[in-house]
Amino acid sequence: MKHVRIPRRMFLRAAGAAGATAVVGLPLLESLGTGQLPWFEALGPSRAKAQGAPSNKYAVFMRQGNGVVQSNFWPSAAGALTAASLQRDAEMSDRTVGILAPYAEKLNVVYGLKYNYSTTGCGHADGCLQCMTSAAPDGNNSNESLALGPSIDWVISQQLDAMGTEPVSLYAGNKDSYLGDVILYRGSKMRRAGERDPMNAYMRLFGMQTTPTMPGPGDVEAQRIALRRKSVNDVVRAQMMAVLGRPELSGADKKRLDAHFSAIRDMEAQVTSGCQVTPLGTFSASNVDDVVRVHSDMLALAMSCGKSHVGTLCIGNGNDQTQYTIDGKVYERYHHISHRVRSDGSSGEEIPDAEALHHNIDKKFAGYFKYLLDKLSAITTPTGTLLDDGVAVWLNDLSDGPPHGSRNLPWVLAGGAGGALKTGQYVRGDWTINRIHNTIGAAVGAKNAAGGPLDDFGDDGYPKGHVDGLLV
Repeated sequence: MKHVRIPRRMFLRAAGAAGATAVVGLPLLESLGTGQLPWFEALGPSRAKAQGAPSNKYAVFMRQGNGVVQSNFWPSAAGALTAASLQRDAEMSDRTVGILAPYAEKLNVVYGLKYNYSTTGCGHADGCLQCMTSAAPDGNNSNESLALGPSIDWVISQQLDAMGTEPVSLYAGNKDSYLGDVILYRGSKMRRAGERDPMNAYMRLFGMQTTPTMPGPGDVEAQRIALRRKSVNDVVRAQMMAVLGRPELSGADKKRLDAHFSAIRDMEAQVTSGCQVTPLGTFSASNVDDVVRVHSDMLALAMSCGKSHVGTLCIGNGNDQTQYTIDGKVYERYHHISHRVRSDGSSGEEIPDAEALHHNIDKKFAGYFKYLLDKLSAITTPTGTLLDDGVAVWLNDLSDGPPHGSRNLPWVLAGGAGGALKTGQYVRGDWTINRIHNTIGAAVGAKNAAGGPLDDFGDDGYPKGHVDGLLV
């Protein structure tokens, strides 16, 4: 993979009295150029204003498993989306995407995506290995089949991020059965795991680096104690004040920086309190929501300050066994609900109103996605909001509950990627899964083998190209 040269960007770096060092990325600022300043150290891709308009393009992906209730998921009519039309869909026919009505004009709802490949294992294995890779399985013909190519987040990161940067990869929900970390790949048959514990994720992205006086990544509880005592903001306080005191800094930039540092401290409060996984890595029904929220906060901050141009949040393992809480009620395992019986197979005791329960879980995921959009929209940039600068994606690796099909896979996009994507529409067609990956990659600046907009991602058996009507 050819690595693209990109301008350098700025990070605050400082060492505290106890010896712990901290590196804090800055959000995109309109007042400061890319020249080296005494209190900055350039570590990665630039988001600072240079010759032209600053670039802040990125993609984030939120994955749901087990399919959706198709009859109640999609907008009622293809074409333009408005807040009023989606609100009617929510109120009149209880359609899942109606929950996203406040973002109607920034959405692309895509109907008609499909996989072409199957193992002899199960639909979950098929969906998980293809949903982010557009790759064929390795021929193992079992639930252990692996993808024969990298996932789209890896390709975007390798092209757009600084050398050595890894995509932001997070995980929430139950993980105590087969098909755990199965959607992300570095390359053929090379799976990648998402970070489960918010504390570990925070320390990798924003926290104090390991030193003789700062606990290492494995000492999670010691890290929480240390972070409660001393925020990374405290370590870089002198540099923060120097930035805020720059005479060329605009009032809008001062507000952005204040919001950024406040968000970092708010996140520290979350990861040092109850938002964590147990030592065994299992999740109670009550804390999945907390972990999803703090991971979403981290994705927004990571994209804002240029930690990477791409991130993922996988919720649940391949056949998501999480028990979600809705309206105070702890539901059956999601996988059982998706099968409509109390079993991981096709037979078993029938679950009353299972389709309605599945639909409620779909709406819960719509709420998760709306929370992520709220966080991205709350961060302003010189060109609008962070949501406008990039594209956020809610995807499902299967189309429905029974029979867990591979056609009409639910994909919902939000954000225009800095004007690269048309928005406010519900498009219907018949496309192989690689076409949506190509579309998102091209929108954020990834290239094909010839140097043009990405259109050749995935298995060679898939036709090149994009989803019709999305790219400007």
